[in-house]
Amino acid sequence: MFFGELADRYGRVARDLRVSLTDRCNLRCSYCMPADGLQWLPTEDTLTDDEVVRLLGVAVTRLGVTRIRFTGGEPLMRKGLERIVAVAAALAGPNGRPELALTTNGLGLDRRADGLRRAGLDRVNISLDSLDPARYARLSRRDRLPDVLAGIEAAERAGLLPVKINAVVMRDVNEGDIVPLTEFCLRHGYQLRFIEQMPLGPSGEWSRDDMVTATEILAALAGAFDLAPAVEPRGAAPAELWRIEARGDRPAGSVGVIASVTHPFCGACDRTRLTADGQIRNCLFAREESDLRAILRGGGSDDDLAEAWSVAQWGKSRAHGIDEAGFVQPARTMSAIGG
Repeated sequence: MFFGELADRYGRVARDLRVSLTDRCNLRCSYCMPADGLQWLPTEDTLTDDEVVRLLGVAVTRLGVTRIRFTGGEPLMRKGLERIVAVAAALAGPNGRPELALTTNGLGLDRRADGLRRAGLDRVNISLDSLDPARYARLSRRDRLPDVLAGIEAAERAGLLPVKINAVVMRDVNEGDIVPLTEFCLRHGYQLRFIEQMPLGPSGEWSRDDMVTATEILAALAGAFDLAPAVEPRGAAPAELWRIEARGDRPAGSVGVIASVTHPFCGACDRTRLTADGQIRNCLFAREESDLRAILRGGGSDDDLAEAWSVAQWGKSRAHGIDEAGFVQPARTMSAIGG
């Protein structure tokens, strides 16, 4: 039975579901968590595989979700990932089968890309903040760049296309990687997205004054490439796209910039989020959550879950409020919320 749409008070409808499968990660990226990690969720608080797939079914068949992205923490640390993907791939809602994507740091993807593709995964977003081994190791606090590159290559071979690369740019850390990362992605046909650093890391460590803005990123790109605004409409996509013209032996392509802080796209946001412990977050920066795990474990029906989810989404704020004087960073970090 189709229940309805995940609408809010401002006319937005959530079609894109971000599902965090774990808060755990095998990197310690400085913009995401402290060097010694975080206190992980107890296993008993994390949704089981069966609970996850039940909520996926509610989202697709009752609430009209058309896109699902599996996130973390690091979702490849979830042993049941392939089974969860396969169940999601078999779902059919009023809008058909959902598109399935994975956001990952790439560690171990070389061993699982083929299996995930067979299970029904459509594409991947892979985090890569530097191509310099020493800089990558300092940023992620792990010397694992070769493993990430192996995961990217495996994703391409497996047909998890388009391969998208996400890079967070940090002042005095990896600004020098803007051009090399772009050249790397142009050569291989990957879709690169530069991301402004957001206040979702360790508390008190983000400063807007220290953030590399979209304007600065574009200035660095314009100094090395022939840029032109993309023709296609942006829609609800977070990235503003730019065309890069061919020059010499350098192929043409495109690059995206996600300016969540300086040019927020809240008015077109179509996302809803499910945390690893079964909480609905209607905004990445929400300070309130709605508990679906309690309904699941309390014997609630799928209609009960759909209704609670709809109520949670209806309360979505007009905007994330980073520029407002009273803005307070969420208590959960990005790894605990899900990207």
